[in-house]
Amino acid sequence: GFIGHNLALHLKSLEAQVSIIDSLMVNNLISLFDSKSTLPNKKTYRKFIIERLDLIEENEIPLYTVDARNEKKLHNLLSDFKPNIIIHLAAIAHANRSIRNPKSCFEHSTRTLENVLEWARKNYNDLQQLIYFSSSMVYGNFDREIVTEKSPCNPLGIYGAMKLAGEKLVKAYNHAFQLPYTIIRPSALYGERCISRRVSQIFIENVLHGKPLKINGDGSDHLDFTFIDDLIQGIICTISNPNGINQTFNITYGKGRSIKELLKIIQKYHPNTEVIYSERNRLVPKRGTLSINKAFSEIGYRPQFSLEKGIDKYYNWYQSIFNPS
Repeated sequence: GFIGHNLALHLKSLEAQVSIIDSLMVNNLISLFDSKSTLPNKKTYRKFIIERLDLIEENEIPLYTVDARNEKKLHNLLSDFKPNIIIHLAAIAHANRSIRNPKSCFEHSTRTLENVLEWARKNYNDLQQLIYFSSSMVYGNFDREIVTEKSPCNPLGIYGAMKLAGEKLVKAYNHAFQLPYTIIRPSALYGERCISRRVSQIFIENVLHGKPLKINGDGSDHLDFTFIDDLIQGIICTISNPNGINQTFNITYGKGRSIKELLKIIQKYHPNTEVIYSERNRLVPKRGTLSINKAFSEIGYRPQFSLEKGIDKYYNWYQSIFNPS
């Protein structure tokens, strides 16, 4: 996926032995050839996925096309290469999709995690760390401007509820079987070769296609936008780090920015773009800044990409895709 291939490439550059398990069905190559899919720009997204796969192949990273919902196949594969560290990214990648198909969200997010936890329980001596990807959606409506890892978690929708359930499962296996874990809570990710269609991606694609920008609400909603390179750096900081074991970390840029601010940055490239406002989605929690003080002090996390810097890099990459030299 978006996070997984970027992470695998970076880990390989650090001379780690990396293997990938992915069915390529969820938000990936196979889904882009599904005639029932309503995802726009599928031709462009296929290019993104092919580029991901090419990069993985060029860097000699093994890719096992296995459905992680299949417990037997997954366990056999994990037993073959006995990982020291598992980074569990298998999940539905977008909250809106969980609403459209809750069962699929459960199967691809919670069932896959259960299968990994069961293998880890039976192979405890081989595993040093399980890194589980949660989400800022677990907090629900932020109870203050800045939330910390100790802030209450009251998710609003199915996606956030399942992410929180995953956290609870991981911690339960730690309590019962001493399984070492790290939980990461990212927020509003964006960057090259993403096909999840989060707000920054939709805005950039629309301006490049000459389409209006649609804002749900009045644009005052805040998100802690996080560039993919910063997230990858944060993950690396947790791997094999004693300070990261059995801990939860917000891994974001650490500053909430409004949709209106994102709009202004995008309009810098296309100042005459039409903007349409619509009713705010009641299932979208009101968010803001995720404190990264814990990650800063305990694992040495140092994000580098402000929204301006990240969007500039992202837009220039997107423009090169639309207007190849």
